[in-house]
Amino acid sequence: MEDDKEELPGTMPVNMGPMAAPESDHKTITVDYADENDGGIGVCGWILTGLSWILVLATMPFSFCVCFKVVQEYERAVIFRLGRLLQGGSRGPGIFFILPCIESYSKVDLRTSVFDVPPQEVLTKDSVTVSVDAVVYYRVSNATVSVANVENAHHSTRLLAQTTLRNMLGTKNLHEILGDRESISSDMQNTLDDATDSWGIKVERVEIKDVRLPVQLQRAMAAEAEAAREARAKVIAAEGEQKASRALKEAAEVISLSPAALQLRYLQTLNTISAEKNSTIIFPLPIDFLQHFFNNKE
Repeated sequence: MEDDKEELPGTMPVNMGPMAAPESDHKTITVDYADENDGGIGVCGWILTGLSWILVLATMPFSFCVCFKVVQEYERAVIFRLGRLLQGGSRGPGIFFILPCIESYSKVDLRTSVFDVPPQEVLTKDSVTVSVDAVVYYRVSNATVSVANVENAHHSTRLLAQTTLRNMLGTKNLHEILGDRESISSDMQNTLDDATDSWGIKVERVEIKDVRLPVQLQRAMAAEAEAAREARAKVIAAEGEQKASRALKEAAEVISLSPAALQLRYLQTLNTISAEKNSTIIFPLPIDFLQHFFNNKE
């Protein structure tokens, strides 16, 4: 049983960083490296390594200018010896040592980066063409994996974000795209994070920036909204007329109980007209005088 648990030579388990899952769900990614103790570089490799050390010792202290390198706090260096990864993973921050001629290194920036997803023409589920763009925040969580497992992790993440945005929005209706941006951004972040996990990339945040609609669709939606507002206005006006008619009916019943109240209302109306329209000339005619003529006619 112990033999089954031994790791294959030339492989190294690489931790995915602080954002990895608990131990029960821990993911392990294997990358090749040159083990200095198992002779993986071969006889020729050992000869070249010895010659490189002789060159360093023969040219001291000038060789120190070439052999000692410095990486910043936010950087890591991934070292290759004769094309194979060195044991121990990435180096840094601070000073590290490389052998001339047989070793090379790549610097990896661990800071959070951001890029804009170009506007994507998407056909929604309800057959509406929209143009959507987004912004993605990501960082390198494992420098060794980002160099060894993918040719260009940053460019690959950008292309994957574009295709993921088109694929996700193609399954949504227009009203879902306009109203559920937060859920779409969250789903897109989870999808990108799972896909770039094997590249050593951690997607931290995705935001939908703008949704552009065709001009004809904008006009149609504006006309629909205007028609809906006009319909609501007519309903409100009709309800007001109904309430006003009921109030007038109640007022007429009150005035009919007292003939003097009608005369007072008549005088109040004259007062209002004289205050607002001074150019209008009104000749008041008593209602009792007209009532006299009506009685004679009868």
